Amino acid sequence: MSDADEIEAIRQLKYRYFRFLDQKRYDDLAELCIPECTFSYHSGTYTYPNRDAAVAFLKERMHRPECLSLHQGHHPEITLRSATTAAGIWYLQDVVFFLDERTRLEGNGWYEDRYVKVGPDWKIAHTGYDRSFEITTPLPDDAMVFNGFAEGGAFRAGAGF
Repeated sequence: MSDADEIEAIRQLKYRYFRFLDQKRYDDLAELCIPECTFSYHSGTYTYPNRDAAVAFLKERMHRPECLSLHQGHHPEITLRSATTAAGIWYLQDVVFFLDERTRLEGNGWYEDRYVKVGPDWKIAHTGYDRSFEITTPLPDDAMVFNGFAEGGAFRAGAGF
């Protein structure tokens, strides 16, 4: 593969990471990482020594219908370090709704990742982000939400679960 093809494969890997995160497909997300992958979220506030610990955290915090998320990675800066290692910086923009808390969190930051090639596939060896800003605001009492993860799909945010 050319360097451009390798970089594109890494882009696709990170895009799947964000999609699986928002679709609550944590077992699929785990498969994108090597077992000893390290994680450092929110400027190191949440740090995990391996993928199993990080996936357990994600399941506990986000795998519930009351949590809706949108994570986007922009402007990737990917550097191939060797035939089997690479590094990447991604601009993060995220929005997370905690419907049971009636709040909306929005923020940005920068992911710094390391990648390793395992056979023909790139895998994440480390991922983590530092926050630039974060703001949490209350949802209005009359907010209407469609939630594909909740039974019935739609509800009034102020009505609770």
